[in-house]
Amino acid sequence: MTTQPQSWSFPLQEDNGPAPMLIDGSWLSSISGQTFPTYDPGTGEKIADVALGSEKDAEVAVAAARRAFDEERWMKLPAQQRGAILWRAAELIKASADELATLESQDMGIPVPQARAMVLEAAAQFQYYAGWADKTHGRTADLGPAERRIQGYTLREPVGVVAMIVPWNAPLISASKKLAPALAAGCTCVLKPAAETPLTALWLGQILFAAGVPAGVVNIVTGPGSTVGAALAEHDDVDAVAFTGSTEVGRSIIHAGAGNIKKLSLELGGKSPVIVMPDADLTAAIPGVAGAVFWNTGQVCAAGTRLFVHEAVFDQVVEGVAEEGRRLRIGYGADPDVDLGPLISRKQLERVTAYVDGGREAGARVVSGGNRIGDKGYFFEPTVLADVDQTMAVMREEIFGPVLGVMPFSDVDEAVALANDSSFGLASSVWTRDGAVGHSIARRLRAGRVGINVHRAGGVHMPAGGYRQSGWGRESGPEAMENYLETKSVVSTLS
Repeated sequence: MTTQPQSWSFPLQEDNGPAPMLIDGSWLSSISGQTFPTYDPGTGEKIADVALGSEKDAEVAVAAARRAFDEERWMKLPAQQRGAILWRAAELIKASADELATLESQDMGIPVPQARAMVLEAAAQFQYYAGWADKTHGRTADLGPAERRIQGYTLREPVGVVAMIVPWNAPLISASKKLAPALAAGCTCVLKPAAETPLTALWLGQILFAAGVPAGVVNIVTGPGSTVGAALAEHDDVDAVAFTGSTEVGRSIIHAGAGNIKKLSLELGGKSPVIVMPDADLTAAIPGVAGAVFWNTGQVCAAGTRLFVHEAVFDQVVEGVAEEGRRLRIGYGADPDVDLGPLISRKQLERVTAYVDGGREAGARVVSGGNRIGDKGYFFEPTVLADVDQTMAVMREEIFGPVLGVMPFSDVDEAVALANDSSFGLASSVWTRDGAVGHSIARRLRAGRVGINVHRAGGVHMPAGGYRQSGWGRESGPEAMENYLETKSVVSTLS
């Protein structure tokens, strides 16, 4: 393993060499010296070469994180100072917002304005959890009989070394949602960004180091999930794993973590239902439904991909959502007039195409879209499928693309039953003018988030996570701190 030149920095330049990993405060090439390319999904062209990490690199990173934790390089700093460092990181993220947004757009394809909003959301995570660094308080209790008083109290302590495995569909914000609360709790971290989108995570590591996070507290290893991710999930010196990704990979994380009974937080897949009642304000519901499924080209775990519409307004809503999809401007993320970018890769394009073709073969009617756009980049039309049923793969499996299946219903009970007929339970929404109906349905839906007359809403203050096979634990809000804390009870006699 060799140290890269200290002049290595963003923006990427050809003469700057491959993007390295961050381990124990140094920018390092992989032990093997090998690299892998990362591509622009809008053009299919290479952006940069990145250090190809392996199990050995993961081992070195975990050892660095363990040393940093055991030596209390982070925890020995006063809590207010740790909070100030996290706040400084937020300010540095905002100062680099334009550059980060451009890089995120180039690496994952999302339009630059949307990428910039995600950058600011990442900064908000660090601002919010900066305030939690000195607020992880325990509690006290008087124990024992009166003649032998015993004082009890609890301590909230960091869980230890946390491995963080994040996806390609929202790289910077996903990393920030894990790093910010983990650092506020006092943990040390090894972050593995998705192989498709490693670049903004590396920039974030540079920012955290510049903000004052000590060496070894945040380490970043780039490479495939099958090697680096698996090694981190299995490692006995890793105390917890925070993972965002597919339910299938989530299951493998559970098995891998069983060796030392790791603490796990898992944000997994979704097949989120959207219910449109007959009294809904369709001028709001139709664009809201379209935004729920088509934003980020449908590459969102909480996307509203199953639409259930009351039969009285079914045709109007279906055609309205299809027309919203037709109006969306699709193209390269750097184009300021573009609404949707490409899918992340050729593999994902083939996956989405296969699901739509399978839906056609099963009897679904393509109301709009359904085809690849052009032959350069990985663009796909916003697609609405009618004449579907709950047995079809397009209604049961997570596609992760701009594909919506639509079914009618006749009453509230049927709508709720259809919505809950899923192995997932991440997000949902209901559209109605009747507040009582909306809140009643919200209580009946088996999902971690329910929107009433909104779908794409949340933020750093609100917990996000799933029921059923959509995961364990919550991200954002005070609840996220629990992923990274242990509770210790201390008891002492007073006489």
